[in-house]
Amino acid sequence: MSNLHVMEIKTTRKEQFIDITAGINSLIRKAGVSDGLCNIYVPHTTAAVTINEGADPSVVDDVLMQLNTLVPENNAYTHAEGNSAAHIKSILVGASKMVPVAEGSLQLGTWQKIFFCEFDGPRHRKVFVKLLMG
Repeated sequence: MSNLHVMEIKTTRKEQFIDITAGINSLIRKAGVSDGLCNIYVPHTTAAVTINEGADPSVVDDVLMQLNTLVPENNAYTHAEGNSAAHIKSILVGASKMVPVAEGSLQLGTWQKIFFCEFDGPRHRKVFVKLLMG
């Protein structure tokens, strides 16, 4: 049995953060991994993955607001597709995260969740989850 799993995600807005924590924990349980590492990787150049507070949805709104301030949608970009801002946000946030697994679940802080970050939606996306047993 391979410990590489693919999560399919359908985004519904141009920009959004989707909590994928429960889905990843479910993969960990189904794979029977009790201790190890979980690598979460987004194979898209206009999307990303991050870990941040998941209890208060306004945090995500604030993060998106600040990213849009730092990287405005309309600037003197030269990329022909018109989605340079999404590429830059993806670079800033990052394409992967590594999280410890213990007792069959992600070892996150009390308020932490894992978010898939869409910057050029809506689209059908993938997240690769590689489980490394320790």
